[in-house]
This record gives sequence, structure tokens and C-alpha cells, in this order.
Amino acid sequence: MPGQSVGVVVDPGVPREVSGVLRANAPLLSRFRAGWVPPAAPPAERRRRGTSSVMLLAATPLVLAVMAVLLESPAAPVGFVLLGMFVLVVLVKMASLNELPVTARPRERGVYEQARWYDGRYLLPEDFDAEAAAVLSRAQQAIGSVLRSHVNAEGLLDGARNAVMLPEQEWEIARLLAKLSALRAEHRELLARGVAPEVAAVVEPLERALANSEAAVVARVEALERYAGHVGDAERAFHARSQIEELRSRLPRYEELLAESGADALAVPEIERLAEDADALERVLRRSVSSAHEAFRYLEG
Repeated sequence: MPGQSVGVVVDPGVPREVSGVLRANAPLLSRFRAGWVPPAAPPAERRRRGTSSVMLLAATPLVLAVMAVLLESPAAPVGFVLLGMFVLVVLVKMASLNELPVTARPRERGVYEQARWYDGRYLLPEDFDAEAAAVLSRAQQAIGSVLRSHVNAEGLLDGARNAVMLPEQEWEIARLLAKLSALRAEHRELLARGVAPEVAAVVEPLERALANSEAAVVARVEALERYAGHVGDAERAFHARSQIEELRSRLPRYEELLAESGADALAVPEIERLAEDADALERVLRRSVSSAHEAFRYLEG
């Protein structure tokens, strides 16, 4: 089905807590768009429920005291009747309270209000046809790999700019792909109805416009993928350098062992080359980060 591989995409200008709510409630947002409105308990009804609960709670000590007196007196049967009536009232009240979430649906109503307020600033999976969803998924994978990388977290990349620009890129790509999907759907519907010969000359330029627009969006995604590729190279060099540094820190212990065992003359050159390997990996890391910065500047246009 179209849009299966992507979730809700939210304008990065939407507050983070709201964005999280929208991203986590794709099925609900789809139901809202289809016209479903979650019911809310009327304020008067909520006040009545609250007032009756307070009254019941306030009356409990008095009822219990009266029952205790009655049960110790000749009027014990009256006490049992009163106890039964009180238990019945409590059970009825508990049942009514259990029904409140079903009728009021506070969570659904909260999501509904946020969705209405930020309408137009989020896109749902069904906004993308299969081709657009595949392109958007590629963009999201590239962006995610950069933002989750250790080189980004360690500040070897421009983490602050990545945190701002990459979500903006995702939103812009998603927005264009949603428009493209809608126009493609309309175009296919038109062709399915049959096109008169007089209209055929107009259809071809429109199809070229759709193809060129898709190619432009794909070019953006490929630029993101190239950036992610450079970051991936830097990530591998970063981890390899860390491992080499760890091995270098152990060298004195190996040298001490060789000397004490009388085998220091047989020390293999590979151990001595660790420092050289670390320096080489440092150069690779610097080149990879430099390439990533160049790719980032290309993304900025």
C-alpha cells in the first residue's frame, strides 16, 4: 500500500512535544482526516460527576458511623439494609466513573485539538504514493544515519546545523513528494477516463513536468545520501581510530611482557606499526570529515 514505509512527517517549526504526539498517532490522524471527531463529555456532566464524587466521599464516615451504631443495637437489620444500599451506590458510582474515558476520550480529544491547530503542517503516510514513499524513505534513512552517528555527537560535524537543516530538508522533500503524489493521482485518473486527441498534445508536457519535478527531488535525496556516505566513512574511521588508540595504550604492557620473557628481540613489526596506523586513520578521519563538510555545503545550495 502507498506510504507504508514512512510515518507522519512534521514541519520542524512545530513544537517538539506536539511533533512527538503527531508522529505517534498516525492512525488517529487518518481517522480525523476521514471526518471522525472524538466525542467530549459536556462540561456540565463532568461537573456533576465531580460533585457527586465529593459528596459520596464526604458522606462515607457518617454512613459508616451510623451503620456501626445500628449494628450494635436492636435495629441491626436496618444497619444491614443501609450497608447494602451504600455498597450499591458505591458500585453504581464506580461504574459511571469507568464509563467516563469511553465517552470523553481525553487522549483522542487532545490529539484532535493539536491536529486541528497544526493542520497543514504535517503529512500522513497516505499523502505519498508508492514511488514517493520509497524516495522519502531513502531521505529519512540518510538523515537518520547522520544524526545518529558518533562523529556528529562528538562534534566532528556541525551538529547544530545538522539538527536544524536536516529536518528542514526532510520536511521540504516530503512536502514536494506529497504534491507530486497528488498531481500524479489526478493525472492517472484523467488518463483512465480516456484522453481526446486534441488533449494529447497537452498531456505530454504535463508528464514531462511531473518527471522533471520527481528528478529534482530525487537529486536532493541523492545529495543527502552522498553526505550520509561521507559521514559513514568518517564513522568507520572514527571507530577504527578508537580501537587503534586502545591498542596503543596497551603497548607498554606487551613490551614489558616481551622484555621479561626475554623475547623482546622477537617483537613483531606489526606491534610497532600501531602508531603509524593510528596516524593514518587520523588522516583518513580528517579527510572523511572534510568531505562531509563539502557535501553539507552542497546541500545548503
